[in-house]
Amino acid sequence: MQYYNISISVGITKSENFTDVQNEIALLSKALGHPARIAILEYLNGVDNCICGDIVNEIPLAQPTVSQHLKELKNANLIKGTIEGNSICYCINGNSIEKLIFYFSKLASKSKNSTCC
Repeated sequence: MQYYNISISVGITKSENFTDVQNEIALLSKALGHPARIAILEYLNGVDNCICGDIVNEIPLAQPTVSQHLKELKNANLIKGTIEGNSICYCINGNSIEKLIFYFSKLASKSKNSTCC
């Protein structure tokens, strides 16, 4: 599996002290750290395509707030967006989801075989 170099700010700690994979998983995980973003991903998973207005109708938040959450998901590369007229159609970026699955599957596999705790 190929990982891409993504630069993120991780506060006091310096991201260059960590691997590209660690930085990318941190970025993806941070983007998943809000229930509205999880709701947006679940909504996108249930439709073929959608526009921002559709998402606003499904998520109990104001349009500017939904747009901010979409921006965070897009910046983390968890969703993709294409412009269609005056609207943006969003969909889930399966590659990023696969990276999370692969990473956490490795952790789960290792922890199942551990005799610690």
